[in-house]
Amino acid sequence: MDNTITITGEKDGEYIGVAGDNYRILVSGKDTNGAYAIIEMLVPPGGGPIPHRHTKIHETFFVMEGEVLFKTEENKRILKSGGFVNIPKNGGVHSFVNNSNQNCRMLCTVTPAGLDDFFREFGEPVRQGEFLPQPEMTPAFMKKTEVLNEKYGQEMFPPDYLD
Repeated sequence: MDNTITITGEKDGEYIGVAGDNYRILVSGKDTNGAYAIIEMLVPPGGGPIPHRHTKIHETFFVMEGEVLFKTEENKRILKSGGFVNIPKNGGVHSFVNNSNQNCRMLCTVTPAGLDDFFREFGEPVRQGEFLPQPEMTPAFMKKTEVLNEKYGQEMFPPDYLD
């Protein structure tokens, strides 16, 4: 990593459709020699990931707009603009869902980087604000998910695991 300052404009970055959401990589692990990555997440109504856990990543979320129901094994909490979540490395199972009728925008940081690479392999390139449909749970998709989870030190759980 060099000491060059980088600036990302309001529409710059790499946009990826991930499980129906729209993620924009603002700072990639490639930019930080793997130290961290910063991802803007645009989550439509009903969107959000299934319950999962990261064994190698410290992850944070800052709600910038809208609201999201954040679920952990300990509790469930609605977070609105200004809400913050801190998940330590090897933290518990978590998920979130946008239960409102407006998009939710969050800033996610991961230390070290790696989740950005997971999103690149798991998702598909999209345009700003473009939402792809949720992927079908075909055997090929499930196998791809299993391989990527192992590669990136992640575990996924059934959708109703935290209900």
